[in-house]
Amino acid sequence: MYLSHFGYLNYQNAPNVTNPNEDDHFDEELEAAIKSYQDYYYLNVTGTLDEPTVSKMVMPRCGFPDKETHQHNHKPLNFVSHYRYFPGRPKWPKGKRHLTYAFGFRFPTRFIPAVERAFRKWAIASRYFTFSRAESLLSADLQISFSRGNLGDGFPFDGPGGVLAYAFGPTDGRFYYDADENWVVGAVPNAYDIETIALHEIGHLLGLDHSRNKYAIMWPTFDSSVTKG
Repeated sequence: MYLSHFGYLNYQNAPNVTNPNEDDHFDEELEAAIKSYQDYYYLNVTGTLDEPTVSKMVMPRCGFPDKETHQHNHKPLNFVSHYRYFPGRPKWPKGKRHLTYAFGFRFPTRFIPAVERAFRKWAIASRYFTFSRAESLLSADLQISFSRGNLGDGFPFDGPGGVLAYAFGPTDGRFYYDADENWVVGAVPNAYDIETIALHEIGHLLGLDHSRNKYAIMWPTFDSSVTKG
């Protein structure tokens, strides 16, 4: 289910698998998916669920998939240096360089300045987009919320650990933090920096997919007590 959710495995077209949630048969399709995952994260490509692979899988991460489902090639689409675009390269309409953002009513006010810093950093880094806070959530291009559980959009939160946050590409504009995580500002033991995750998820909002460069902000997994620029 993990490999399926994050884009490495697709059993929908496999006639010999009637219920992938319960089927424990380790077939060639599953082995290929594990190899693809191991290759993506620079692990030893064994095709087995060895300790380094399982340890990587249990790391907290962004909830957006790493790949389009069933993509076993070793060359990501549109791979350019630190970054790559979503398949099809969705983007904001031509000329729309200023984006507004707003926070959901449950968003902790103490974290708003950190997220606003992340927007300012993207404005500087992109040399294209500018951002400002909207008066209401409904009028904003980008909507940032604290949520928990299943929101019905195919990316359910799973309690502490696991999926930390996720956001959609242009022009959807939704960005969710998992309210069950231990969020802080800065590097604090056993907690996650709200600004670091904002930098990652804003990248998705602007059209960037996950990066295979582990030092890039768009690398999919995160350690606690660590900040990243």
